[in-house]
Amino acid sequence: MAERLVATERLVVADRTPGAASGTTRDLDAVLLLVEDDAGDAVLFTEVLQDSDLRADVHWCTTLDAARTFLAQHDGPVCVLLDLHLPDVRGLDAVRQVLAAHPDAAIVVLTGLVEGEAGQHAVAEGAQDYLVKGRLDAETLSRAVRYAVQRKQVEQAAVALHAGRLRAEENARLELGLLPVPLMRATGFEVNARYDPGREQGLLSGDFYDVVQTVDGTVHAVIGDVSGHGATEAALGVCLRVAWRAAVLSGCTGPAQLRLLEEIMAAERSAQQVFATLTSLVFPADRRSVRVVRAGHPGLLVRAPSGTTWYDPPGGMALGIAPGTGTWPETDLPLEPGTGIVVFTDGLFEGLTGPRTRLGENGLLRLARQYEALPARDFVQALVRAASAAAAPHGGLADDIAVLHLAWASR
Repeated sequence: MAERLVATERLVVADRTPGAASGTTRDLDAVLLLVEDDAGDAVLFTEVLQDSDLRADVHWCTTLDAARTFLAQHDGPVCVLLDLHLPDVRGLDAVRQVLAAHPDAAIVVLTGLVEGEAGQHAVAEGAQDYLVKGRLDAETLSRAVRYAVQRKQVEQAAVALHAGRLRAEENARLELGLLPVPLMRATGFEVNARYDPGREQGLLSGDFYDVVQTVDGTVHAVIGDVSGHGATEAALGVCLRVAWRAAVLSGCTGPAQLRLLEEIMAAERSAQQVFATLTSLVFPADRRSVRVVRAGHPGLLVRAPSGTTWYDPPGGMALGIAPGTGTWPETDLPLEPGTGIVVFTDGLFEGLTGPRTRLGENGLLRLARQYEALPARDFVQALVRAASAAAAPHGGLADDIAVLHLAWASR
């Protein structure tokens, strides 16, 4: 069984021993694995192959176990010519086991003259085509192999497209959950928001925000950031945002609100090391102040008529670091008329601006002061553009960015 297949001008030859080193695969139509225990049928296949125009790197094995060994060692595309009657497996289970060993393999089933129905069933199980051994000729073999490889590529492309559509739908659902429409009951309060996914991820992650006005005219806002990137973190961010909105509407605010969110997070997170930073704000209807509770989140920008400043209110640890032990003081910040509060996630200022330097909080404050004369919406856009431009020469802003500009409208 170890003799070499006879080479022709258009045939790349390989040792038929399973797992043997291949010849060059440049300009090949296919890498073929013949799984056939009958030596006579294998010789017939060799002769037909020599007469075809296929350029193939051929391997031959006599058992499915040997085929699985070969497929486990082979990384690229392969077309398997598969007999359904082998010493260690019979029938359609052979197709299932090949696909389990190498899901990307194209399969052409080899059947007897009276087994046409078996070939059709094999195609239904995942094979791309079938050939009748007694009617095998060069043209039929060439067509079957090429079509099988092409059909497998089409199937893979369709699967990838479907998966992409599912991801897009999932991302759209997560986006609606993470970036909701503010629930405002009256005019008089302005919300300007922006969310940019990190360039490397290209998907929504764990940053979230929300704004709700209760029946007494008070405006509540939150911005948060779940550690990590991906759909799991995004789903947890949605969970926390919805829980925050429910807490606000039920009258739970301040430190009690954060204790509730931490309890929910501890129950919902996928791993104990996952945590979330968060800032929750309350703007009473008298417009004189804002109450701030902060859990491990960055400070905020205060855009007062007299100028823009950075404000670091007292805060506690991030949610989930040590559940049940955290304390979060509530701070009352007086507001001049016309003052805007800008909160954001750390992706806005953590981009590299040099080999070993980042924009940082001081750099962000400098940018904010450059654009402080702009209206709120334009200010948010300019701030994000400037931070992105500063980081662009060194890889850009790789993390997600959420920014909220919150202010009472001028009377």
